[in-house]
Amino acid sequence: MRIGLGEKSMKILKIDNNQGFFLDVDDSYRSVDKIDKERLLAIINRVVENEVTFDHPTEENLKNQAHKVIYQSLFKKLSDLVARKEQLKDESERAYLKEYERYKANPIDE
Repeated sequence: MRIGLGEKSMKILKIDNNQGFFLDVDDSYRSVDKIDKERLLAIINRVVENEVTFDHPTEENLKNQAHKVIYQSLFKKLSDLVARKEQLKDESERAYLKEYERYKANPIDE
C-alpha cells in the first residue's frame, strides 16, 4: 500500500518473509519487535517530514504473531498521521500566526 505522494517516498514499514520491519535512523531495516521510543520518534519525524510508503499487513503476508500485533498497530497509527499531516501543519501554522503578525507589525530593532 502506498501512503503519500511523490516519486521519492521512503518505505517506513515493510513486510518480508512473514515478518515486519521498520526503517531505522541509519536507513537499515530492523525487526518491529526491536522498536523503542527513540526509534518510534524518529519514524514519526520521518513521516511528518517526508512522503512515505508502508506495506499493508494481511493474514497471508504477516504470520509471526508478535510482529503482526506490533506492525498492525504501527501501520494504523502512522497511516492516521499521514492522513492528518496537512491538518496538523495548518493548525500549527495558525497557532503561531498571531505572534508572527504582531512581530511583522512591530519588528524588534537590533
